[in-house]
Amino acid sequence: MADNSTDTEKTGAEKAEPVLNAPKKDYCAPMHTAEHVLNRTMDNAFGCGRSYSAHIEAKKSKCDYRFSADSVPTEDQLAGIAEKVNQVLAQNLPVTAEIVSREAAAKECDLSKLPADASEMLRLVRVGDYDVCPCIGKHVENTSECGTFSLLSHEYKDGTLRLRWKVSGPAN
Repeated sequence: MADNSTDTEKTGAEKAEPVLNAPKKDYCAPMHTAEHVLNRTMDNAFGCGRSYSAHIEAKKSKCDYRFSADSVPTEDQLAGIAEKVNQVLAQNLPVTAEIVSREAAAKECDLSKLPADASEMLRLVRVGDYDVCPCIGKHVENTSECGTFSLLSHEYKDGTLRLRWKVSGPAN
């Protein structure tokens, strides 16, 4: 339905643009979207949550996950993660964003990693119906723009599994 009201008829809340935190860096969109898919895939497979530390760069990236020594994924399991990430990226899923209140976001997402200065209004990024999380970084419009995911290396030390990876292809 069209909004035919004038600015003078709208309330202050309707006129106000939401205030969002600014990104801390200029993210490489294909790598950043692939990171969302990797995080969802890791959490779905192992219940480890999203990475607690990530460095997303254009050439290669890394994500750190917490694992106990007796639950570290095997080589075959990690190969399966890479395969699943590529399956998801190949689905040509739309990547969309919406601005919602913290309260609304909390119904869909874990907000425990938000910085203390995060705004009341949050930007949720959705990768199709596969993943949703608060995010202020750049993303592709469709997962087909990410290219092919490759797991380059991994190591486990002191409770942390570090995955080094890249995407290559259409957008890279």
